[in-house]
Amino acid sequence: MSGPQVVLVGPMGVGKSTVGALLAERLGCAYRDTDDDIVTAQGRAIADIFVDEGEEHFRALEKASVATALAGHEGVLALGGGAILDADTRELLSGHAVVYLSMDVEEAAKRTGLNAARPLLAVNPRKQWRELMEARRHLYTEVARVVVATDGRTPEEVAEAVLDALELKQA
Repeated sequence: MSGPQVVLVGPMGVGKSTVGALLAERLGCAYRDTDDDIVTAQGRAIADIFVDEGEEHFRALEKASVATALAGHEGVLALGGGAILDADTRELLSGHAVVYLSMDVEEAAKRTGLNAARPLLAVNPRKQWRELMEARRHLYTEVARVVVATDGRTPEEVAEAVLDALELKQA
């Protein structure tokens, strides 16, 4: 099957971008992030899209971005935290080497500061992060071939764990 060598999924702030770039470097391939694709195509931040057009509009852009990237990118691909909410997207992910990068709420608080720049966490960040994870965890697990915990690990250690779990050879 063509498509990405590795697809990273997981909650916001888990380190998909950092780990994805490291994986691409180690595998000798390109890195791509569907959130970055959306920002580039729209010419504005995701938070602005949420505010101006709403979450439903953003999710439609996200769905299209993920489908395009899965069809045309052969390196390492990172998806936005909510991309797995769409059933069609989950179906498209089947057969791909999907890795769910997981973390607990305390780690999330340390990494993201659970700040207001994250549109879905603006009011009560810890509570909202927990609720998002309760709603999404089973979906991340459903699409993943492997789960790699990131808690207490450096990005380099996480990248190594992903390579080991997928039995991928470094470039």
